[in-house]
Amino acid sequence: MTDHVKLQTKNGALWITLNRPDCGNLITMSMIRTLTETLQSIPDDIKIVVIDAEGDEFCKGRDYSEAPEDAAKGKKPSALDIRTRMTAPIIDFYSTIKSASVPTVSVVQGAAAGFGCALACACDIVIAGDRARFSLPEMNERGLPPTLAMTALLDRVNLRTLVYLVFGTEQIGAAAALSAGLVSAVEPHQTLREKAIVFAAHVCSQPGDSIRAVKDYLKLAPQMQPTGRAALGSGLYAIVAGSR
Repeated sequence: MTDHVKLQTKNGALWITLNRPDCGNLITMSMIRTLTETLQSIPDDIKIVVIDAEGDEFCKGRDYSEAPEDAAKGKKPSALDIRTRMTAPIIDFYSTIKSASVPTVSVVQGAAAGFGCALACACDIVIAGDRARFSLPEMNERGLPPTLAMTALLDRVNLRTLVYLVFGTEQIGAAAALSAGLVSAVEPHQTLREKAIVFAAHVCSQPGDSIRAVKDYLKLAPQMQPTGRAALGSGLYAIVAGSR
């Protein structure tokens, strides 16, 4: 844990809280490494991971003041330097959050922009407040292609919505995000955290082996042919049922 990423375990749920509210929870590379390491070492007694944030915004993107590709700091980095210090850790994080051993939930208030949008929507479940706003503004703000975020979102949202976010660069609200399949549920801003707590507690009341079996299915089945999906579902069910 760092000062900017808080970890707390509550009755089977691991809460990961972004803690830079003074800057809209802009993400540093150090925070990304902490998130990755945390998700790679989830304890066996954890049944769900909840990612939320302090303050009015979920995450307004990466902190470019310390970004490897920020040429304003002086010497322009090489493509190899950018890939080693920035793109590789970010791709590793996206892979890690999708392959986590238990379901992941993001609780989104305010802005989820750029990396923040990808972080929120790469989770298995997205619970958004009615004031949440989602965007991929990189093309407009920095002239850079948001292909890293697209990597995280390509299997999470339909292609037309993703392309609209990329080229439109505008924010879409929670209701539109729900209609587009970008989020799972929308709750009143005032009761957003309460809803997340209740949801996490409900998941944690379910058998751990069934939870992990469902997560294993979600990780593997989308890349399979129908016969493979059926075989995987049958095998996971048999393993869990046979252990009762």
